[in-house]
Amino acid sequence: MGGVPKKAEVQNIVASTRLADKLDLDAVVPVLEGAQYDTERFPGLVYRMKKPKTALLLFRTGKVVCTGGKSLDDVREAVEIVAGKLHEAGMPVERHPEITVQNIVAVCDLGSDLNLNNIAISLDMNMEYEPEQFPGLVLRLEDPKIVCLLFGSGKMVLTGAKNTEDLHQATESVREILSRSGLL
Repeated sequence: MGGVPKKAEVQNIVASTRLADKLDLDAVVPVLEGAQYDTERFPGLVYRMKKPKTALLLFRTGKVVCTGGKSLDDVREAVEIVAGKLHEAGMPVERHPEITVQNIVAVCDLGSDLNLNNIAISLDMNMEYEPEQFPGLVLRLEDPKIVCLLFGSGKMVLTGAKNTEDLHQATESVREILSRSGLL
């Protein structure tokens, strides 16, 4: 059942940018078809896109948060589509704003079942394992600073990465630690 583990597969990128010093969200609503803006429920405007499949949260401060992208290209495309629509509507916005990745979530299959009890007992690392509370083992890596959720199925969820290189480094690091300890 073993084999070479696949690379971490990105599931979601959360990134932020600033399109302007301020945005009149009431004026943005008619420009972005299907946008939801209800200040009673949420202080920002929510705009969901089908292609690329993302959701953008626009705030009065001009800040924008993009979620759901599977790649940086998805995030860039979504932000530039919104910036383009607002620009065409005569709003003073940054057309190609700088994008900052806040978090990348990825999954990976380590290729074999894991005995989480043995891992929790055997490794002297920053981890939490309370199976009555949560079925996974939470492993906090320092370099790169990423949180890995390990499951008995051999699946791993990685969160906290700022780039894909860190994801792959974390995946290899966990695989190496577990293999070296005879736990994989």
